[in-house]
Amino acid sequence: MIDGVVFKKLKKYCDDRGTFMEVVRDDEELLERFGQLSASMSYPGVIKAFHYHDRQDDLWYFPVGNAQVVLYDKRPDSSTLGNTDVYYMGEENPSLLFIPKGVAHGYRVLGNRPAMIVYLTTQSYQANAPDEHRLPFDDPEIGFDWNTRYR
Repeated sequence: MIDGVVFKKLKKYCDDRGTFMEVVRDDEELLERFGQLSASMSYPGVIKAFHYHDRQDDLWYFPVGNAQVVLYDKRPDSSTLGNTDVYYMGEENPSLLFIPKGVAHGYRVLGNRPAMIVYLTTQSYQANAPDEHRLPFDDPEIGFDWNTRYR
């Protein structure tokens, strides 16, 4: 696991009315501060990758659909520099992923349904000075193969 990344399995409570999950709590101290809550929907097969931040940490949750999430550690002082992690998140695996600043991240929607990501960040987006560095989904430094192999 990339140093500083936190992956948390979520507990889903079910009864005859529906379900309930606590996604993140302030007493878990996952974010050093709260900046913004955002949501985005992507269609099946879409790849949104890669980007990273210098000042912002992210906390990701997929309440709808399923996604393959890929992280790549670009932090020069990290003991896991150059490591890649893959996580499967969404309805079939309710979970929360903390992504520290300096770790490139992206995802691919799995299955035949759209996926929705809800994410919190430690900084609000600033259009005049965005804290986003974009990399192509097929960046040669990362070298990740997004193709699904059937056995």
